[in-house]
Amino acid sequence: MIHLFFQFQEKMQIPLSEEDCSLKETSPHLGNGSNERLGTKYDLVEQMLFLYVRAVKAKGLPSKGNNGGSSHFVEAKVGNLRGLTRHPGSEWNQVFTFSKDRNLPSVLQVMVRSKDFSKDEPVGLVVFDLNEIPQRVPPDSPLAPQWYNLEDWRGNRVQGEVMLAVWIGTQADEAFPEAWHCDAGSISDEGMANLRSKVYVSPKLWYVRVNVIEAQELRFTDKTRFPEVFVKVVMGVQGLRTRISKNQSVNHMWNEDLILVAAEPFEEQVVISVEAKVGPNKDEVMGKVAISLHNVERRLDGTTLNSKWYNLEKKETNISSRIHLRICLDGGYHVLDESTNHSSDLRPTAKQLWGPSIGVLELGVLGAQGLLPMKTKDGRGATDAYCVAKYGQKWIRSRTVVDCLAPKWNEQYTWEVYEPCTVLTVGVFDNCHLQGGEKAAAARDNVIGKIRIRLSTLETDRVYIHSYPLLILSNGGLKKMGEIQLALRFTCLSMLSMLQTYLQPLLPKMHYTHPLSVAQIELLRYHAMQNVSIRLGRSEPPLRREAVEFMLDVGSHMWSMRRSKVNFFRIVSALSGLVASIKWFNGICNWKSPLMTVMIHLLLVILVVFPELILPTFFLNLFFIGIWRYRWKPRHPPYMDTKLSLADAVSLDELEEEFDPFPTTQQTNVLKMRYDRLRSVAGRVQIVAGDLAAQGERMQALLSWRDPRATTLFLIFCFLVAVVLYITPMRVVALATGFYILRHPSLRQEPPSVFFNFFRRLPAQTDRLL
Repeated sequence: MIHLFFQFQEKMQIPLSEEDCSLKETSPHLGNGSNERLGTKYDLVEQMLFLYVRAVKAKGLPSKGNNGGSSHFVEAKVGNLRGLTRHPGSEWNQVFTFSKDRNLPSVLQVMVRSKDFSKDEPVGLVVFDLNEIPQRVPPDSPLAPQWYNLEDWRGNRVQGEVMLAVWIGTQADEAFPEAWHCDAGSISDEGMANLRSKVYVSPKLWYVRVNVIEAQELRFTDKTRFPEVFVKVVMGVQGLRTRISKNQSVNHMWNEDLILVAAEPFEEQVVISVEAKVGPNKDEVMGKVAISLHNVERRLDGTTLNSKWYNLEKKETNISSRIHLRICLDGGYHVLDESTNHSSDLRPTAKQLWGPSIGVLELGVLGAQGLLPMKTKDGRGATDAYCVAKYGQKWIRSRTVVDCLAPKWNEQYTWEVYEPCTVLTVGVFDNCHLQGGEKAAAARDNVIGKIRIRLSTLETDRVYIHSYPLLILSNGGLKKMGEIQLALRFTCLSMLSMLQTYLQPLLPKMHYTHPLSVAQIELLRYHAMQNVSIRLGRSEPPLRREAVEFMLDVGSHMWSMRRSKVNFFRIVSALSGLVASIKWFNGICNWKSPLMTVMIHLLLVILVVFPELILPTFFLNLFFIGIWRYRWKPRHPPYMDTKLSLADAVSLDELEEEFDPFPTTQQTNVLKMRYDRLRSVAGRVQIVAGDLAAQGERMQALLSWRDPRATTLFLIFCFLVAVVLYITPMRVVALATGFYILRHPSLRQEPPSVFFNFFRRLPAQTDRLL
């Protein structure tokens, strides 16, 4: 769907300017000028008015056949907008909403219809004048429903009563999240469920550590040889195996740890099987055991738990084989499900190890502007946009605004903050599941864009209101999909507690005392993402897998030529200060500014005479540099930088390679071209890596006697330097060294220097490479 959209948009696409991708500060009318109007909970959004209709139940309805009065619907209608209760009956307890922004007519009709109605007259109706409906604003008390007599079209009393509550409220009303939004038009019941806002909680993730120690009394079918024996641990779609046992007997030892990811509540068992490799691609199961995670011990630190023997079951034999295991749920780790660079939560799994919260993050999802049409409806472009935000274990999904390129959500959410160096992720998607049916079930929601905001870059107790560009990079290039307007506030509960977090370890203690390898972390992160997407996909309404994976950066570990270039230029930028300092010092040494060089000479003399001033001077300079740069500090939250990402300078072929699925779907000639290009780039990286290795090996060669003459010269030099430093005061040595480095260019020899010439002649290991 996204690919077709990009083809559709290619003709309308214009090059993005720097202004198009910039962050814009906005000033909406938050809280409608008074926090009391929406309540303090909703002071970061604009007030929106809705007409609420709660249909509770009915009584005394006319009977029809054997069903009595139990097969009736309630229809709420304002103009050409209408809402219908989902299920027939006489009790519904359902809330409908109509947005007041649509300039509603002045009459609301609430009709009770029989189950088999088409265009026939209703059983009865109640008519309300919108000008007389009371307005309720939280924290007012909820409006109590009351009984209304049913009438016909002429206003005559008919049989039956209906219990209703009708009021005008805001999005802060407690009935708003579960309300049936009637502005969506003709949408199926299944699609209507996908319109509502929802708060989700990620499942609690645990690391399951299985320490496979040994197995005894194993019996093999082929007794003429000892097969290669290993242990396989399977839980759901996860599967790991130990190395081959080196024992050549019926008893085998491994003492190896295998780690998997489980989501609470636990639904799957850990199946452990002992298998033997008896031929090419042929394994024999010698026994297995299934262990329920409900019976597994939990640990909070690195304490060694008691091991246990388990009997292995095998149908073909009555001989009892056993396996020795130590299995536990590790609650001292933080189970990563996000990219390590964009984590929103760093707490361990076990709640007993959590510290107190240090603040509160509040997000106001105001709206979006200039969204591009993502699909076609009735021959025209349309977008059904909703917003997803993720921080910590809490996910939020805003309601879907149907067929609007400038949707207004005005929904506010709150998270507790335990670590300031975390990231809030906000994404915008196009809902493709509004019509229901098998076709909608197979559809995927379109990605519009996302932004990330690191909390540590925000000032506390300040409201940030900005319009962020929604940029998406695909194999067709960089495209701006619109802008999203957000309001942010990070409130600090205790400044002292927050400052203390900067001195504490970033990850839980177990990550340092019993660290996991990089390969383990990546594999476990992939399984954690699978668990999260499956559990959130079961919610009602579901948070779709494509949305979860996009928010969690599921493909961030894949190879990308663009990302490799970005990381290289990031390294260059990070070293730019050091390079600039070296150039500045070379200019001082070459007397390009004689006055500055003379001042450096005086500073050198002062520091040598008073060496106790060296460190205070250094740190005092850093202090003044930081104070000087305060006036240029960033005033806005961070946002996606197209230049830093090289999104505006990458070639289309490199983008196609980046978004090519794994395994690849490209033809052989394309793969051959990409492979040759990768070899060319890798060759240059190989040369640089070889040069760096050679410099280190030359340092080692100074004392290795690989070149006996060079080592002899270096040892003589070291001896003479030791003698000179022994008989010469250190201050004289420091002054002499400083004056020598700062000597006038007329006293310098032509480069390269003696030391450089000597170092370049030292041998390296390159001569021994094949």
